[in-house]
Amino acid sequence: MKTKLGLLYGGKSAEHKVSLQTALAVINALDHSKFEIHPIYITEEGSWVSGGLLTGPVETVKELIFTEGDALPPTSLTPALSNKGEEAGYDVIFPLLHGPNGEDGTVQGLLELLNLPYVGNGVLSSSVGMDKVLMKNVFAQAGLPQVNYVSFIRSSFEQNTEEAYNQVEAALGYPCFVKPANLGSSVGISKCSNREELALACKEAFQFDRKIIIEQGVTAREVEIAVLGNDDPECSVAGEIVPKVEFYDYKAKYEDGNTALIIPAEISEEEYSQLKELAIKAFKALDCSGLVRADFFLTKDGKAYINEVNTMPGFTPFSMFPLLWKHTGLEYPKLIEKLVELAKERHAEKQKIKYTF
Repeated sequence: MKTKLGLLYGGKSAEHKVSLQTALAVINALDHSKFEIHPIYITEEGSWVSGGLLTGPVETVKELIFTEGDALPPTSLTPALSNKGEEAGYDVIFPLLHGPNGEDGTVQGLLELLNLPYVGNGVLSSSVGMDKVLMKNVFAQAGLPQVNYVSFIRSSFEQNTEEAYNQVEAALGYPCFVKPANLGSSVGISKCSNREELALACKEAFQFDRKIIIEQGVTAREVEIAVLGNDDPECSVAGEIVPKVEFYDYKAKYEDGNTALIIPAEISEEEYSQLKELAIKAFKALDCSGLVRADFFLTKDGKAYINEVNTMPGFTPFSMFPLLWKHTGLEYPKLIEKLVELAKERHAEKQKIKYTF
């Protein structure tokens, strides 16, 4: 019997286009003999639109953008709250959403309330993993090595701008990187070499969030590891990102492919063991489930610093996560099937929890 799989994609987020690319790739990798695939498009305004049953691969992203279709109240994902009976229910939901209103625990909270199995991380790990400041605070508590960082809320930054610049220069120096705290896909990130660039970068980052984080620059290689599992996670081989531009920005990541991915990364066994240990430690520190991509800086002397984890890494043709597992021996279609299995496993485990006293 086929698994009825609801795919959530799009979303009210600056990463809307990235989500569409992810959805296209996942749909075309799924085995239609095993899955009954139902696309659910979330518009940039936040409306949910059902696209109906998919019977085969999709050629372009445009086919996934529904301007006409049945409006879908989120509560109708489960038969108990739908006026359409059992036909409206889904066996598993796969949230292919990146950034706020999707990767940050909001949709995960809805799915928890509906008691539906869903792929990926839960409410807590998604929300903390989305907020770079909180994530780094948890990592610090767990003893994970990181570069120095400071953060600011827009209101306090605007009241004490000069003091904020002085704090950055005293604590971090240049170069440094300015980022929105709650965004991914390298949106709104700038590298700064002086105060003038810092001012422009902060203005840019505050367009995307009320909180920003500023990190110390470090001369290092960018190495990533994919993690898969629930309570007993496993790691892929490591991969290295070598941008042809100054740093791995949104355009290099998603638009022009202006970067080289080296898989497996040319690192020693000792360096790989260190990264693997840190990746699993980070996964467990955030109580993750399903999947994450752990990103590291690796210096010439073999010192590793965790940069961040991505709780919903992309599945685009340029994405590292599926490529890492492919080189580890797990092909894309099987990877997706594994994620669905992990979602069912975690949901079944949660059903053992007693909610009455």
